[in-house]
Amino acid sequence: MTRIRLIALLAVLGIAMYLAMGSIYTVSEVEQAIVTQFGRPVGDPVTTAGLKFKTPFIQDVNFIDKRVLEWDGNPSDMPTKDKLYISVDLFARWRIVDPLQYFLRLHDERSAQSRLDDILGSETRNAVAKHELIEIIRTTKDRVPLRDALLADPGQELKMGSLVPIQKGRKLVEQEIFAEAAAKVRVFGIELLDIRFKRINYNESVRPKIYDRMISERRQIAERFLSEGNGEAARIRGNRVRDLNKIQSEAYRQVEEIRGLADAKATEIYARAYNQSPEAVAFYEFTRTMQAYKPMIGENTTLLLSTGSDLFKFLKGMSPDGGVAPAPPSSSSR
Repeated sequence: MTRIRLIALLAVLGIAMYLAMGSIYTVSEVEQAIVTQFGRPVGDPVTTAGLKFKTPFIQDVNFIDKRVLEWDGNPSDMPTKDKLYISVDLFARWRIVDPLQYFLRLHDERSAQSRLDDILGSETRNAVAKHELIEIIRTTKDRVPLRDALLADPGQELKMGSLVPIQKGRKLVEQEIFAEAAAKVRVFGIELLDIRFKRINYNESVRPKIYDRMISERRQIAERFLSEGNGEAARIRGNRVRDLNKIQSEAYRQVEEIRGLADAKATEIYARAYNQSPEAVAFYEFTRTMQAYKPMIGENTTLLLSTGSDLFKFLKGMSPDGGVAPAPPSSSSR
């Protein structure tokens, strides 16, 4: 009898422990819970962490994430207002603020991600279709392009490098998508925290043509800079040649002036040196005449001189063998 009572007591304790374990559950700091009975929610959502109780067997606990969640959509092609097809890649951050509505309408995160795909994708297409491509690419509407002072004169007005004016910019377009999508996902118990364009690119079919056009435009700009550079180089070379000729002419003029002054000074010194006596004058006349003979008379040189010439005066008394020749009878000599 005692053995039967012991077995019954152990069975009762096991059943009690099983019932106790089935009626106790814990909620972590990053979770919130919905208690359902036969699939229908009962009571308020459990949003605080700790040890909780439920009716065993007939009630189930559905845990819902409380953290900030990520939505990362797939790139999709869509047209802009100016009929350009682009591939837009968007991402967003969201969290569950009304777990009961979330559970009733979506039930799990997989369904929530699918609904976000539909809503955010639709609002993105609407926003992109209402704006031109430049509005979606540009960040701000008052940005001024940077210009290198070495490329051109700052005072010269350039036709290149100016930015196309825009009305909104990418940041305001993102805010429009956020405002429209946030109102639509709120009914599912979801709070949309932020959205951003991750990547905007041209459609694969038109991308090579766009790149070719961009390359052509950059080549035109490069050719213009090259042409301007060649023109500037030609102007600099011309100025260099002009300045060089000016410097050479000024130097030549100064050299000639110095040479003239030197010759005048030398002549003055010679005059003072050789005018001291008649013999000095005669010697000066003889040496200057001899100096004149050297460039004038060479091998096989023929001279036609008058007998009254100063140059002939020293030659008429000389003979081929070095002796003194008699005076010639004629008025000219060879």
